[in-house]
Amino acid sequence: MTHLFHHRLAALALAAIMVSAAPHAAAQDASIAPRVDKLEKEMRAVQRKVFPGADGTYFEPDITPAQPVRTGQPSSAPLTDVMARLDALEAQLASITGQVENLGNRQRIMADEFAAYKTTTDRKIADLSPAAAPPPVASSNDSASPPASTKPSATKPAANDARVALVRAVEVPDTGDKGEDAYLYGYRLWDAQLYPEAQIQLKKAVANYPKHRRATFAQNLLGRAYLDNGENGLAAKAFMANYQDRPDSARAPDSLMYLGVALTRLKQKDGACRAFKELDQVYGATISPSLKAEAGKARAAAGCS
Repeated sequence: MTHLFHHRLAALALAAIMVSAAPHAAAQDASIAPRVDKLEKEMRAVQRKVFPGADGTYFEPDITPAQPVRTGQPSSAPLTDVMARLDALEAQLASITGQVENLGNRQRIMADEFAAYKTTTDRKIADLSPAAAPPPVASSNDSASPPASTKPSATKPAANDARVALVRAVEVPDTGDKGEDAYLYGYRLWDAQLYPEAQIQLKKAVANYPKHRRATFAQNLLGRAYLDNGENGLAAKAFMANYQDRPDSARAPDSLMYLGVALTRLKQKDGACRAFKELDQVYGATISPSLKAEAGKARAAAGCS
């Protein structure tokens, strides 16, 4: 009889423990749902931040709904595991959010610094004028120039028979490609040291065929024609335009290097050194050996460290 009484007493105690554990488990279940909802919302917010315009398919839920627990069975171990996973997920989400915010701040700072640098450089170049450039060096064909009392425009050819004869001596190309011909004719005029005429022709080549592969060659050579004619301010503008408008083109590195040369002649050492530094940073080992050697000489001439 006593033995039977002890068995019944043990059964009653076990039942009481199970009944008291059930509300605690239910309370834990109720606390999980809001946290899961909050995590899902925050993860979607992070996803929209990192992947703008995403369709929501980047991340699949990593937490499946809890399986129903039969009445009378303890569920503290599974719940403890889920709670630990939730804690880890919340910590991970907080870390990701912090990284995204930090990256966004760094991008904004870099954009602001570049915008400030571009504004300063554009202002300096805009202030440059051909009048600030040193007078052109007399060339071998200056005997054909008009008397000193006549002052022809820097961008207009001298109207005299000898000059016209020199221009007519330059062969006009006819390859069947108008963009190619426009550039080649400008190049031949430049090679003949007919710089004002070359400037006019190269401007036409860029204006009429801006999408042609030779546009970057023409714009760069336009800067060279200004530079060789002593018009360093206009040369700097031409080189800057080619570098900014066509940064991935074949002659963009050349224009950036010659921009440094033009700024050196204009006594703009800081700008020149910055141009040479940017040449190394942007194009690095991709520039040709000849251009690299020329840039080294130009950097030394500018006194850049």
